[in-house]
Amino acid sequence: MISMLGLIGGLILLTVLVMRGMNLLIVAPLSALFVAVLNGVPIFPQFAAEGEVDFITGYMDGFAGFITSWYLMFLAGAIFGKVMEDSGAAESVSHWIVSKIGMRNAVLAIVLACAVLTYGGVSLFVVAFAVYPMAVSLFKEANLPRRFIPAALAFGSTTFTMTSAGSPEIQNWIPIPYLGTSPYAGWEVSIITAVFMLIFGYWWLMKMIRKAVQKGEHFIERETDNTEVRTHLPHPFLSTIPLLVVLIVSFIFHDSLAQSALILALTSGILATWLLNKKYFRDFWDAVGEGTIGALTAIGNTAAVVGFGGVAKITPAFHTAVDFMTSIPGDPLIGGALAVMVIAGLTGSSSGGQSIALPILGPHYLDMGVNAEALHRTVSMSSGTLDSLPHGGYAVTTIRSIAGETHKDAYPAFGAMTVVVPIVTVVLAVILFSLGIGI
Repeated sequence: MISMLGLIGGLILLTVLVMRGMNLLIVAPLSALFVAVLNGVPIFPQFAAEGEVDFITGYMDGFAGFITSWYLMFLAGAIFGKVMEDSGAAESVSHWIVSKIGMRNAVLAIVLACAVLTYGGVSLFVVAFAVYPMAVSLFKEANLPRRFIPAALAFGSTTFTMTSAGSPEIQNWIPIPYLGTSPYAGWEVSIITAVFMLIFGYWWLMKMIRKAVQKGEHFIERETDNTEVRTHLPHPFLSTIPLLVVLIVSFIFHDSLAQSALILALTSGILATWLLNKKYFRDFWDAVGEGTIGALTAIGNTAAVVGFGGVAKITPAFHTAVDFMTSIPGDPLIGGALAVMVIAGLTGSSSGGQSIALPILGPHYLDMGVNAEALHRTVSMSSGTLDSLPHGGYAVTTIRSIAGETHKDAYPAFGAMTVVVPIVTVVLAVILFSLGIGI
């Protein structure tokens, strides 16, 4: 009982401290320490019995293991996003989308710009950095409350694109080695759920924004807003080619190189951006440097909560929770979805949650005869739900570091788009797979 209270209490502590604005790199190990103490986990290696895992080892194994597995993908994705931004290619694509759908649909323009960049292989964190300046400009011109910008960025980046079939994002690639699938697993259901998520989420987001406007909320400028307007941009067609290169290269090599195909694809995207848009760069190597720093920030925040998960998973309470989740009666896809949701929620990371859950859950469900493609798509989508609780690395980075908002102002809409909408969609996916669609 105490061990379970420690696990739940540690997660609550992590959430509360993050909501109060504390640094995730500090509060994650502190919260993990709370979990370890209440679960009787030795603090130092010297205090652990033979074969027993201690707090420091458990935390650093999770932290360092995630960085070892995913750093090059984060790095390539962040640099790709930065060179797309520095060359003006990302802005060119965004402006083209705005020109086609009109300023009246400013929020939709932001969502679609994020979606195009995300599905083109740009890291989620970098997409938020790249599109945020355009979002500020559009929200200012449309006089919309800026506290909804994080929700618009996240909705376009982490929902109907991040976990959809064919997406180059790592959330769609992590299940491959565990389930023997491809990034296009369950594509028929994925198309249906992506369309549903886009329509339902956009309708709800606009309803919240209109309600706030009716109450008198409006755009408030800040001294830190970047007012620079670039007039010399590459052609939208040329700007789209690097995105297509990422998708094509990842498609060609995903069977032979598995996850490494994504590193090759993103590197190819960087080279394509440089070759096609050389004359538009402000400073190519400066963009590479900024991308590197962005990658370290993004993977550091994520690894911090994976370290929390690394401590959580060595506790008796965690094993009790996993045993309960994997023994849920009924459709195994429901049990798998719930298990990944909870573990991703405990770790505060979709990618970290999958990395912890799949080695345990993958063999279990495959031995039960669960369709691997259905499990891949369900697990991928499920990981993108409770990972976006207030303590999640992406939530903290987007709301606080990028948009400069508080959780109190921005998280209600952010959580609606990144937690509630995906959960409803996971339910739809399980129903469709249960009806035999796509399997």
